[in-house]
Amino acid sequence: MLMYLAAAAPKPENPYGLVEALEQGGVIAWTVFIILCGMSVGTFYILFTKLIEQQKVINQGKKVRATFWRAGSLKEASAKLEKNSAYKQIVDDGIKAQEEHGKLKDPVEAHDWLHGSLARSEAGINSSLGGGLAFLATVGSTSPFIGLFGTVIGIYRALIKIGAAGQASIDAVAGPVGEALIMTALGLAVAVPAVLAYNFLQRRNKNIAEQLNGFTVDLLAYLVSDGAVKPSVGPAPAAPVAKPAVAPTKA
Repeated sequence: MLMYLAAAAPKPENPYGLVEALEQGGVIAWTVFIILCGMSVGTFYILFTKLIEQQKVINQGKKVRATFWRAGSLKEASAKLEKNSAYKQIVDDGIKAQEEHGKLKDPVEAHDWLHGSLARSEAGINSSLGGGLAFLATVGSTSPFIGLFGTVIGIYRALIKIGAAGQASIDAVAGPVGEALIMTALGLAVAVPAVLAYNFLQRRNKNIAEQLNGFTVDLLAYLVSDGAVKPSVGPAPAAPVAKPAVAPTKA
């Protein structure tokens, strides 16, 4: 009977949980917690949106390598690319630069003019792909210190309680010390994903930049040679062979 009553009795609430620690910390603890949560949300938002953006450019590069140089002209090849394709932007800028070269009053080498135009277009794409990475770097470098600020405040409050009580009892310092440890853990939990995401996205951007640069070099050679120089392409993929129709069997 006593065991049944003990099991049915309500369990005492934990006075040292996260919410309780934040309530004891007051405005400073809640402010640090909200800032770290905002940083974490921003980190994962940038990570997933950049992954989608990068994957689009990677898929566009695969399509360019497979079909672009098989077209009869650059305008025809550009028309087959996606409307907002990064590669289409480079091609269109190259075609526009080639058409505007004859309008220049000062004599400028066609190679230099086209190279500058294509490099500017490529740099714009790389800059767009790098957007948001500065936020990840900032979060990775500052969030541990923001958590450390909450830690210092928690320890300071623990010392004040010890001084007021005249003795270092567990009941007096458990709350503030727990708050301090929670803030340290939150700062690290926000910083580590941000650093990993930054390095991962930066590596993918580097690979994409190398692919874009290779395409730009091939396009420049094609433009300055009036189409005489272009990358070698393999044989066109064979069309799928239609299966012969099976004659219906007579019953």
